[in-house]
Amino acid sequence: MPSPDKKRHTCCPVTIALDTFGDRWSLLVIRDLMCKGRATYGEFLESGEGIATNVLANRLKDLESANIIQKSRDPENRRRYLYRLTEKGCDLIPIILEMIGWSAKHDPQTVMEKKTLKRIKNDRDGLIAEIRARIKAS
Repeated sequence: MPSPDKKRHTCCPVTIALDTFGDRWSLLVIRDLMCKGRATYGEFLESGEGIATNVLANRLKDLESANIIQKSRDPENRRRYLYRLTEKGCDLIPIILEMIGWSAKHDPQTVMEKKTLKRIKNDRDGLIAEIRARIKAS
């Protein structure tokens, strides 16, 4: 992710978004925080996606620098950090839900609960509010 002081080659909104959160691993960390309730480095490693430890550490640092996630010490284990989406990160919820819906529509191998897909289609705002509330409570 480019630093805020670095001059951009383009001011295209799609390019800016992709520079901020657009690689596979960053989006999967955001997904894990948003949908799967994962919050620790170890939980991200165990997600089944096969992310390398150095890549995960880098993506967490980048997402924190971009103010998409925040980290805090785990009160139950002071050696461990907990990660959560910031308000800026929560603004990505609709985008992730759209990606899930798009994948389910266009790729028959997509694995997703039918009731969740139905909510994305029929009660998107309610689902977004529910996810935001869960994140806020964590």
